[in-house]
Amino acid sequence: MEWISDPQIWISLLTLTVLEVVLGIDNIVFISILSGKLPAEQQKKARQLGLMLALVTRVLLLFSIKWIMSLTEPFINLATTFGINNPDWSRYLELSGRDLILFIGGLFLIYKSTTEIHHKMDGHTEEHKVNKKGATFLSTIFQILILDIVFSLDSVITAVGMVDQIGVMVAAVIIAVVIMLLSSEQISKFVNNYPSVKMLALSFLLLIGVSLTAEAFDQHIPKGYIYFAMAFSVLVEFLNIKSEKKQMHKQHDK
Repeated sequence: MEWISDPQIWISLLTLTVLEVVLGIDNIVFISILSGKLPAEQQKKARQLGLMLALVTRVLLLFSIKWIMSLTEPFINLATTFGINNPDWSRYLELSGRDLILFIGGLFLIYKSTTEIHHKMDGHTEEHKVNKKGATFLSTIFQILILDIVFSLDSVITAVGMVDQIGVMVAAVIIAVVIMLLSSEQISKFVNNYPSVKMLALSFLLLIGVSLTAEAFDQHIPKGYIYFAMAFSVLVEFLNIKSEKKQMHKQHDK
């Protein structure tokens, strides 16, 4: 029980928990957008199930650290496959299992975000047929699971790089997911109640998809830049919403 009195353990736990929550924000946004397409009575269940799947995925991956680390070893070189002799191209086209997962996940996120943005631009309304509710729910959970795996992989590799103790990693992941479960409904309502925020969220997901795809080819976009851009955009949108509300109150008072 020496770890209880070790301040380094608690600092690591706090730091990793905060980082896991930050890394999980895009996951919550994605789950909120997908679950928002379901009938009202199924949305909360889909959000909770999606986040529980994220928790299970992260914990299972943490207990498979050796396998996770093996995913970083190159196993295919597209340059060799296509007969490209340029050394620079050879380095960038050398793919590991992690790279393939990030590439497929990034493409999926780009596809889903682009489809949703196109859907919103066309002004289509959500339609849910009674006889397709089950299929819609299952397909939504399946899509959430796919992205949970991608986001979990990134999250777990970050955790392994920061902390040595598996117990601290698991505790941080569990605490982070509990925080996300408690805040998911508020975030979901906020995203779905404001069309401009939803469009902004989809743009973020598109940006993250591009980032994941680029990272698969060893082109790293610093996450600090992405999160700063997201935070700044959210601040501007928040101020815009406050301004619109004030204008509406003024018109109502007149």
